[in-house]
Parts: sequence; structure tokens; C-alpha cells
Amino acid sequence: MSVKVMIPTPLRQYVGNRDAVSAEGRTVDEVLRNLASANMQIKRHLYDEGGQLRNFVNVYLNDEDIRYLQRGQTPVTEGDTVFIIPSIAGGSTGLASEFTYDDIQRYSRHLLLPEVGLEGQRKLKRAKVLVIGAGGLGSPLLLYLAAAGVGTIGIVDFDVVDFSNLQRQIIHSEKDVGRKKIDSAEESIRDINPTVKVVKFEERMTSDNALDIIKNFDIVVDGTDNFPTRYLVNDACVLLGKTSVYGSIYRFEGQVSVFEAKKGPCYRCLYESPPPPGLVPSCAEGGVVGVLPGIIGTIQAMEAIKLILREGEPLIGRLLLFDAMKMKFKELKLHKNPQCPVCGENPSIQKLIDYEEFCGLGRGNALSDELTITVEELSRKLNAKEPVVLVDVREPQEWEINRLEGAKFIPVNELPSRVSELSTADDIVVYCKGGQRSSYAVRFLRDIGFKKVKNLTGGIIEWVLKVDPSMMRY
Repeated sequence: MSVKVMIPTPLRQYVGNRDAVSAEGRTVDEVLRNLASANMQIKRHLYDEGGQLRNFVNVYLNDEDIRYLQRGQTPVTEGDTVFIIPSIAGGSTGLASEFTYDDIQRYSRHLLLPEVGLEGQRKLKRAKVLVIGAGGLGSPLLLYLAAAGVGTIGIVDFDVVDFSNLQRQIIHSEKDVGRKKIDSAEESIRDINPTVKVVKFEERMTSDNALDIIKNFDIVVDGTDNFPTRYLVNDACVLLGKTSVYGSIYRFEGQVSVFEAKKGPCYRCLYESPPPPGLVPSCAEGGVVGVLPGIIGTIQAMEAIKLILREGEPLIGRLLLFDAMKMKFKELKLHKNPQCPVCGENPSIQKLIDYEEFCGLGRGNALSDELTITVEELSRKLNAKEPVVLVDVREPQEWEINRLEGAKFIPVNELPSRVSELSTADDIVVYCKGGQRSSYAVRFLRDIGFKKVKNLTGGIIEWVLKVDPSMMRY
């Protein structure tokens, strides 16, 4: 019967530069001898003058070392794969010496793939991938990169595990609540693949440290959930000549692309500037179905692995859109912008900037004190029965979870069409979950003539923490 024989890189020149050939035989020994008879040049590399298999040639049947089976007499069946793993006296091919018996078993399904094989697995082992964020996208990313055998994985995260994370951040479990995400993620990686080197950066990525963090990695995978860090990561990768794998999620939709400025567009070519603060809610405010980051993060992991292997067609110059509700993928072409401020023909950004300021979140863009009110101040006003109109700009499903008594419910996207329900003569306090959407609403109302409107700092979450802990927190 015929079985597949995987040929390592050093011996491919003797079989027409093929990485796999077919050979007949009922046992491993018959397969190898028939292979040698059909390819005489390879024979002396496999057998000594006495016709015995050389002692520096290891042979595996599927994922088992034949020395622990029946050696050359190990029977083969249709669909089996024989692996030849040689080393060379006085040196090494760099392949067999890098993998243990356990490694061969662990990665056996990879080794069966011509696009991977031993050479590809070596590339994975030597690769250094940095993952920004150990949350929704970071969870599947880190787990699959570790399982695939990526040798060095960097993690940037400074957050702690919360109960609300467990719905989607599968790298963490209930026992990890309160722990640093970076420590919980490392433990999960160790459980899957203890051979992976984990490099932890327990800090917020900023313009001051981004270049130092990124420079020693081959590929950066963006698992962030905010615009300042997203633009920061993009610009740092362009300046350092690094490839980044982009992913974003919101509610039931996701996006994936690969940005490599030398070959295609960067993130700024796609989105030159961010939306106004509060206009696009984060997942914490807008929600996300738990499975979605698993789908998008897994696609990001696949793109990173393809880049390492240099196989397939990466999503360079392409934006992949996913709609979970319709279960549809759509692909859009991306074009490099010659006027891009960071990767264009005459870039104006040649060093990292203040990204909080760029995204409208810096101190200069924050609401002044006269336009904000703390939860303690609001509580005193309400207890004193002072006339205050409360406006809740969250979504209906948030309103159902909790609300401030007597509040008027006007979702932020309905505010322009329902502004007639409010009076410029009233003292108005606007709130949302954390303060971002309500900040946007306050700016809008101020611009159209409401002079007595304020934003509740920290939103209803701050109210629950400092005023009324009996309210449901989400």
C-alpha cells in the first residue's frame, strides 16, 4: 500500500525538491527502502554501508517514534504518514535538535501539513508575537498561539479579572476574579503549553514605552478596546517596520485586517481620525455577544500564524467584516493613502504623539468643572429636593438593569430628534454607564443652547459604588 513520506528540508534536493512523496510498503522499513530505491541519491543519507538505517536518522509513524513501536517492522496502513527526522554529524539541521519526543507528539497534526511540517514548526517556535490586551480578543489569541507552539508570546495588560469578563474572556475563570489578567493569562498558557516563553508587560502602553515594548517582537496583534491605544499601536508598528494584526468587535459585528505599511495600508489609511469621544461606545458600554471575540480573535491568531509561516494570503490590503446575526463574511479592498500622515509619501508623524489628546480624551478636551457634577454632589441635591432633571442616555437594555429614580430616558442616538422634550430653563444632569456617552450628549446640548446642563462624572457605575451599593451593577 502507498503511504506519505514527509521529507525534511536538507533531503528535499534528492527527491526533486518535494516536501512529501508517496512510497509503497507494508512496514516502515519497506516504505523507506522503496523510497531509497526510487531515489538513489537519498539512500546514502538514510542507510549505512551495511544497509542499516543510520543512527542519526529518527523515523516517526504519524506521531509515534518507531523505536517505541516495532522499529522497522512497524506495520503501516493506508493514510499513514512517515516522518524522516535527520541530524548531521558535526552539526545540526536545526530541525530535529529543536524538538523533543513530546514536541513531535504535541504538534503532530501540524507536522502532517505540507504548509507547516518541521520547518514551519521551527518558524513558529522561533517566532515572537506581542499581544496587546488579555481580554476578549486576547483570550483566544493567546490560547491558540500558545497551543500552536509560538515560542515567545508577549502580553501587555494592566487590568484585573472581573466577573463581567467571564462571559467572553475564556482565558480566565471564576477563581481568577480579582487577579491580574496578565498573571491569569500566563497560568492558562502554561497549562496548555509549558514550553512557551511568556514575557509580561504589566503596564499601560503609552507613547513613552510603546517603541521599547514592541521593538523585540516580530508581529504585533492588536486586542485593544480603545481608540488611543489602537492609533498608538499602529503608529509604533509603522515607525518600527512591524506587521500588526488588527481586530475589533462591537455587539454582533467584527473586523479583521493585517497592516504592513511596506506592502499595503495602515490603520490610519482606513480611519484617518477617530470618532468624537462618546459617539462610539466601547464593549463595556455597548455590549458584545460572548462568542464574537472568540471568532474574531481566532481569525487574528490564524493571520499571525500565516505571517510566521509565510504561507497563504494574509489580509494585507483587505478588511474582513463579520456579521454574527446574519452569519456572513464580507471582504472590502483597502488602499494605501499617499497622504497618510504616518505611512504616506511625506509623513508628518515621525514620532509618537499624545494619543489621548488626538482622540479627544486629553485634559484639553475634557469637560470643564462647571460642566460636570460628582455623584456625591448630585446625591446632596436630590436629597435636598432641589429641582434637577435627570437624563439617562443609555440603551433600553441598560435602563432595564438599573436607573436613577425619576430620570427621563432618551438614548444618546435619539437625543437630536427628541431634544424638544427638554427645556433650556431646567438644571439638567446627563448620565450614562461610565460618563463617555453622557459627555458627548452634554457637548451636543451645550452647542444648541442648553447652558444649565452637566455630566455625571463616572456615570451610574460611580453612583452604585459611592452612593447606592444596593443597585444592580453591570
